[in-house]
Amino acid sequence: QSRGADTGPLVRPAGGGGMSNATTTPSAPPVLPVSGGGSRRPRLSGMTWLIWRQHRAAFWTMLALTALAVAWMLYQRAGLLDHLTAKGWPRSSPDTWMEDIQPYQAETLKAGLGLLLVPVIAGVFLGAPLLAGDLESGTAKLVTTQAASPARWLATKLGVTVPVVVVCTVALSLVCDAWWTPLTEQDGRTGWDLTVFTNTGPVPVALTVLTVLGGVAIGMVLRRTLLSMVVTFFFAVSVLVAWSMHRLDFAEPVRIVSRSGHGGSAPAVPAGGLEVDQSYLTGSGHTLPLSTCLQEPSAKAAEVCFRQKDVVGHSIDYLPLSQVSTTQWLDASVLMACAAVVAVFILLRGRKRVV
Repeated sequence: QSRGADTGPLVRPAGGGGMSNATTTPSAPPVLPVSGGGSRRPRLSGMTWLIWRQHRAAFWTMLALTALAVAWMLYQRAGLLDHLTAKGWPRSSPDTWMEDIQPYQAETLKAGLGLLLVPVIAGVFLGAPLLAGDLESGTAKLVTTQAASPARWLATKLGVTVPVVVVCTVALSLVCDAWWTPLTEQDGRTGWDLTVFTNTGPVPVALTVLTVLGGVAIGMVLRRTLLSMVVTFFFAVSVLVAWSMHRLDFAEPVRIVSRSGHGGSAPAVPAGGLEVDQSYLTGSGHTLPLSTCLQEPSAKAAEVCFRQKDVVGHSIDYLPLSQVSTTQWLDASVLMACAAVVAVFILLRGRKRVV
């Protein structure tokens, strides 16, 4: 046959024979089995992955320290329960199982004082550098060159940081409550004690979120990492002091009275209650301060003064233990509202000016 004629491509016989220079048809690529969707683990991606990777050292450090603190408190709680059980707790009387309890009380007190610093530490070392570091180094300028908007970048920063803070503080709060409950039911401290009230329930979560977001806002304004950390320290301390002074404002005092005369004993506050005021009680039901008639020159003159003022006994205002949880949630609501205001400020300012 003429070489010029187009006879089409030659096909190698199925048996493997044929000309050595014969062309073969390309084989189809192998079909790989499709793995089931259930075997894939959820993984971070996109902006969330970028934010986590950028601040992973701070996040993992906070999570690791929380895990260590939780493990130590669980160990201390186990020792406390062993001691109480050996003394007959909870069936025996408190006088029996509260013997030799001072070392365990000292441990809870030291832990409570240390945990008061958690909002300060988180605000200084996590909140303040979160934006200040990017602004100071110029990394934030890259945001304006990317497809993601600055508002989304800021929202993702807060959306990754706040859950880490919440997880850590919730864990600490739950373990503290489980550790201290056997002691706070019977010893001199109650749920109203500053270290107990601040480190249990929703309060530590709200306080820490507020100080962290406050640190982020301070870093956004000052744009210098070290300066932002210093200012955040004073901000966090101020928040703790102001809150501790007004933490009982939402509680409703309960009044108990005794009509045993001005020289009689005042009524006893129920177990777990916190006394907030004590005064004299008059026959008409009014109260007078304890300084009443102190200026009289003699006991006889003071007695006449008490009769003239119709003092018939004592009155005590106290906060019952049953109000602790409600007051904690009310305080936490106010703190979280303040944190929300700070978060809105960060996002609004970020939309207008990031770099």
